[in-house]
Amino acid sequence: MESFFFNITDTRYKVTELFEEGEMHMRRVDISNGVVFFDVVLDADAHREFQIKNLDRMIMITVVKKGTLQIDDQIAQKSHLPKEGAISIYGSSRQKLIFTMGGSGRSEVFILFIADFFLKRYLSSKRDEPIDFLYNMIQDELSLELVDTQPIDALSLYIIDKIVDARSNMKSIRCEHSVIEFLIHKLSFCDMIDEGLDDEERSISKRAKDVLLKNFVHPPTIHELAHLCATNESKLKKVFKKVYKSTIYNYIQRLRLEEANLLLKEQTLSIGEISKRVGYKHQGHFSKLFFTTYGVYPKDLLKR
Repeated sequence: MESFFFNITDTRYKVTELFEEGEMHMRRVDISNGVVFFDVVLDADAHREFQIKNLDRMIMITVVKKGTLQIDDQIAQKSHLPKEGAISIYGSSRQKLIFTMGGSGRSEVFILFIADFFLKRYLSSKRDEPIDFLYNMIQDELSLELVDTQPIDALSLYIIDKIVDARSNMKSIRCEHSVIEFLIHKLSFCDMIDEGLDDEERSISKRAKDVLLKNFVHPPTIHELAHLCATNESKLKKVFKKVYKSTIYNYIQRLRLEEANLLLKEQTLSIGEISKRVGYKHQGHFSKLFFTTYGVYPKDLLKR
């Protein structure tokens, strides 16, 4: 059976046009050995599908910008319907999949496939690291399993544009760099909970996270948060750092910036309005913090 990832012949970057008609297209791009993406744009009522049938262990990330995507897992006899406006992460150790797009309005879909041997380069030997978690997960026997779903954000679209529209020289290495940037961004919000946590630690960390998710613009003090979690400040900080690999302060900043990232995607508010909406009084401070975290200024995402 031919491997999904070993199809590059005389070049490290290979584009295969599977369908092209006017502005519509469905293309496969082999960035390098172990990294492949499909870029699909279909007009209203157009309908296309492709199949994957092999034994490659991989993770798959679907980005449904517009329209519909259906994934039929013929091994598990199960269908997956990634939501419009969402980024979904899947793991798979063997595939017999049919991908169907279009049929009800314009469809814009990006699907990224990354082989386990590519992930292996970046293992940390820590089971709660996202890359390690995903790599170990796909060493088991599973046809297709959903790991996480997140709303599409402005930075993700910015990076995907860099992956899809690589027109300069050194395409393979530039695209591979952008794929790694995309992975870092999306996996940073996947909580890989340590299985060694006791019940009390799980309870404290979950309560704290739930409170912060609802109140990150005007968060409670550590003392107030500890009271809400029925614990003391010292234990709260220790447990939170153990579970989420972050201080409470840094976690709040992360939530604020990710909300800003989502607001930037809508392109309806100014930088100043977004800054205030997520809890920052000064636009300059917000922009600097955003750049330090994501490597791009908010204004650049608004220009996208």
